[in-house]
Amino acid sequence: MENQTQIICSELFQKHRKVEVALYPALLTWKEIEKSRKRSSGASEADQGHEIKVCEIVAIHKAEDEAETQTRKHPKRIKQHSQQYPYAFTVAYVRRTQQHLWRCSDVTFHCADQQICDQWIQVTNEQLSLLTNRPKNLLVYINPYGGKRRGKHIYEQKVAPVLRRAGIFTDVIVTERANHARDHLKTEANLDDYDGVVCVGGDGMFSEILHGLVTRIQTDHNIDQNQPDAELVPCPLRIGIIPAGSTDCICFATVGTNDPVTSALHIIVGDSQPMDVCSVHHNDVFLKYSVSLLGYGFYGDVLTDSERNRWLGPARYDLSGFKTFLCHNHYEGTVSFLPAEDNVGHPRDKLQCRSGCRICQHKHSSKDEHNEVSEEKEKPAEDGEGDWSVIHGKFIAINSASMSCACPRSPKGLSPSAHLADGTTDLILVRKCSRLDFFKHLLRHTNNDDQFDHWFVDVHRVRKFRFQPWHHELVPVEDQSEHPENPDLSPTSSLQETCDYSTAESSWNCDGEILHHAAIQVSVQCGLIRLFARGIEEQQDAEGAV
Repeated sequence: MENQTQIICSELFQKHRKVEVALYPALLTWKEIEKSRKRSSGASEADQGHEIKVCEIVAIHKAEDEAETQTRKHPKRIKQHSQQYPYAFTVAYVRRTQQHLWRCSDVTFHCADQQICDQWIQVTNEQLSLLTNRPKNLLVYINPYGGKRRGKHIYEQKVAPVLRRAGIFTDVIVTERANHARDHLKTEANLDDYDGVVCVGGDGMFSEILHGLVTRIQTDHNIDQNQPDAELVPCPLRIGIIPAGSTDCICFATVGTNDPVTSALHIIVGDSQPMDVCSVHHNDVFLKYSVSLLGYGFYGDVLTDSERNRWLGPARYDLSGFKTFLCHNHYEGTVSFLPAEDNVGHPRDKLQCRSGCRICQHKHSSKDEHNEVSEEKEKPAEDGEGDWSVIHGKFIAINSASMSCACPRSPKGLSPSAHLADGTTDLILVRKCSRLDFFKHLLRHTNNDDQFDHWFVDVHRVRKFRFQPWHHELVPVEDQSEHPENPDLSPTSSLQETCDYSTAESSWNCDGEILHHAAIQVSVQCGLIRLFARGIEEQQDAEGAV
């Protein structure tokens, strides 16, 4: 604070103690004034002072009703104090608690002069107005059917009061059908009226917002989304996620907890976290965008089976996961990928993406240079040469993790060292193995062991990849003489398979939605969107000063 200019300083009262309160451009501080030299010789923890970051002040307002409330609790003492210092203002601020939870706490200061009280409110509000990253108008979509059907209740009881206190205006739309939010964003919403879009729901609701917003921006800029190599235009509006669904993996991986109040406070303070988006195409036709998991084989089969049991709610994933594990299917195909540069690390380097991530910040700042390099490297790959790698095999699972995919059940996620905005995705190939080996691999997602430390698991950090399934080759029965290695082909059918596959094709799980095309091509769009988040804070940084 020595290098900061003091904006205003006053001697006020807080909890019946005389304190010196000072406002700096970045901090609000207060410290109890020593009453005697004896007290200074035995300074307590309270004497060391408190501080709040200005950027984490939610609001400041007059505390008109507090004196009356406190008087009921301590009639004589408070009444005398309130008569001497009848004017007060309250500062609402972010307080960090355990496990990345944020709460809105208050501190109230009393004074004898109304002019001083008004001056503090005015000057503090002026400092808050300089924080131009804070939203003032938000478009909110609520999914009333997701999860336990508590989305509307969560917003009205927990989120809306905090937003109102911060002076944020909202337009709220309660969705009435699937893709309601997506369609409204694509065609009807006047995006110029808002500073951000908020979705109240789960990962499915976020996907609607993502597709509607990204598609709208590309349409406004005449970008053809069907072109796999098209350079998409980043979205100017940030997206806020209020978790209220069956799965809230995206919120958990970007904030560190699935708590509506915490997410609302990240929106209020105007946090901004860039995020990569994978564009998925089939034969040069756009299919979907993905920000978390693209899973073929095991995770695709789990999702396909779970869709038949939606009536079970979130429990359907446990049932389908168990059934799919018992089936133990594998799928044959060819995976080709374009490896990432060395400066973005490796999926097994144990460098987790956290708030202020050096790799993501560097990648985002050098995005233009990165795109130029990408175009140069892509040219020879068209002829099957260049930097592309090709792997043929039998796979139980093919997973692409663009973030850690951490969740309460899997605190580390599918790829613990995946980054949110480094322009890459982690491609995880789980080859055919025994059921026991695959169980060991799955089990490591729930503990601290390296889930990639198996002979049948390969992981690569890539910028693009393609998958082509190996189809069954069908031949006429009359041509069986040309295949003496298959003497037991049945004559009951005019066409027979020449290969013995356990299964034909799986489906892709794209952020919780099924893609029915097995052959896909995927490109990572670096920092295409931004969230009202800051990444997961390190635990030592999460301890509040107040």
